[in-house]
Amino acid sequence: MPLVDIQVIEGVFNDADKQDMISKVTEVMVSIEGEAMRGVTWVRVIDVPSGQWAIGGKALTTADVKALQAGG
Repeated sequence: MPLVDIQVIEGVFNDADKQDMISKVTEVMVSIEGEAMRGVTWVRVIDVPSGQWAIGGKALTTADVKALQAGG
């Protein structure tokens, strides 16, 4: 029974985006492990509070990620 965790900074992705992630990751896993495993393939989207995720020692906020998404 595979379990895939996707961690994102809260407030960056809406519920529809998260459902899309879940669906697409499930499809990839099923393509690898076989259709019989679909019912036991778990995918979780975990929201990390804004400012509690860091890269290179710099904490990222929801605003930082939205600025990156916008090309800034």
